[in-house]
Amino acid sequence: MATFLNEPSRTFSEYLLIPGYSGADCVPDNVNLSTPLVKFRRGEKPALHLNIPMTSAVMQAVSDDKMAVALAREGGVSFIFGSQSIQDQAAMVARAKAYKAGFVVSDTNLRPTDTLSDVLEITRKTGHSTAAVTEDGTPNGKLLGLITRRDYRVSRMTGDEKVETFMTPLSKLVTAPSSTTLKEANDIIWDNKVNTLPLVEAEGNLVYFVFRKDYDSHKENPIELLDENKKYVVGAGVNTRDYKERIPALVAAGADVLCIDSSEGFSEWQKRTLAWVRETYGDRVKIGAGNVVDAEGFRFLAECGADFVKVGIGGGSICITREQKGIGRGQASAVIDVCGERDRYFEKTGVYVPVCSDGGIVHDYHFTLALAMGADFLMLGRYFARFDESPSRRVSIAGSYMKEYWGEGSARARNWQRYDLGGAARLSFEEGVDSYVPYAGSLHDNVELTLRKVKHTMCNCGALTIPELQKKAKLTLVSSTSIVEGGAHDVVLKENTLGPAK
Repeated sequence: MATFLNEPSRTFSEYLLIPGYSGADCVPDNVNLSTPLVKFRRGEKPALHLNIPMTSAVMQAVSDDKMAVALAREGGVSFIFGSQSIQDQAAMVARAKAYKAGFVVSDTNLRPTDTLSDVLEITRKTGHSTAAVTEDGTPNGKLLGLITRRDYRVSRMTGDEKVETFMTPLSKLVTAPSSTTLKEANDIIWDNKVNTLPLVEAEGNLVYFVFRKDYDSHKENPIELLDENKKYVVGAGVNTRDYKERIPALVAAGADVLCIDSSEGFSEWQKRTLAWVRETYGDRVKIGAGNVVDAEGFRFLAECGADFVKVGIGGGSICITREQKGIGRGQASAVIDVCGERDRYFEKTGVYVPVCSDGGIVHDYHFTLALAMGADFLMLGRYFARFDESPSRRVSIAGSYMKEYWGEGSARARNWQRYDLGGAARLSFEEGVDSYVPYAGSLHDNVELTLRKVKHTMCNCGALTIPELQKKAKLTLVSSTSIVEGGAHDVVLKENTLGPAK
């Protein structure tokens, strides 16, 4: 006979936090939101962590290299979508890793015999205004000069002028040896009032650039997430079909962490994928798995070697898996069950496997609820799809700006690998929709506001860290009438009675 779980499947909106004692030190500026990204043993530190508990979903409409850079600046990680060719995904990872490095390998390079038209074309493609002029036009060729926007005026030139006639020549550049440290490079930049410092070998070959803007960016983003080489931490999604070809390419491109992108992770296919990764790379490659919704699914993936486990089936705003197949679980119930098993697994084995809550987030306060219920970090799709940095188009609908947003199980994405059940390699029916979300502006401004709310709520609970919140949190179920009571009610709001502003 089937097993019946008599407790209803709960969502985040069915819970509220009960305030706890707040000491004098419980102020938002004292809250630390760092959290482990991958598994670690008792008494040790994780190889990778997050400075904020946010990751972006493995989706075409959400996570490309631009999102990876923007989110890493804020302290989180983006998992670049895998429903594209291996070469294109690896190129996105490589671009994100090269974008912020302190020491940057030049990706905008010209020969002295190239023309102004070539300059305009390559800067258009890369989006970078500084181009290196090398003898052979390669990133590590002999440096001859630099081209910036200050070196030419399109309105007064024909486009046929040779680069060597208007570039800033090497003799007028401030350069430094390739052995220069980042601190030394920044000092040289400031002392000489330059924006760009080329680092060259003794033979004159270009090795790296150091940019003033990167120094400024780091000062403006003190919790940006950097690897040991001061490059942004970047994630990428993989599937259970072409992983033997895709994973080596992503690792070679510099991906710091991978995630098996699947609608349901309690499967032989994920077991085989994880086994291959461990046999091929040992623990050097970090890879999460999922999705699951109960204790049994978590333990399965943990024992298969997952570095983190993703929780949630059918709770995404564009996901219709529950409608189509009748499987899933309310996100709150799933997180509570899985996190309880994570703690039991840690107690028994001494290995802590972080839990990622994926889906079910509607309001900002749901972030805090998910963390209080035990999640180590969240994966978000709709939330990030609304911002300038997402790869989807911004469109005007009925006078309001919107961003396109579609599910990986939609006909538009046609990501059949995500729904791999070992059969035919095709998408037989949809498990996601094609939609719009309200445009919300920049990622930085919105993330800052959301996390400010999280920090305030944590202080209300007397917690300054995520583990402390999970230990101290008191949660209560709410009724439908108390949900109404929690918002504005029994009043007429002014914006409904006043005319348009003049």
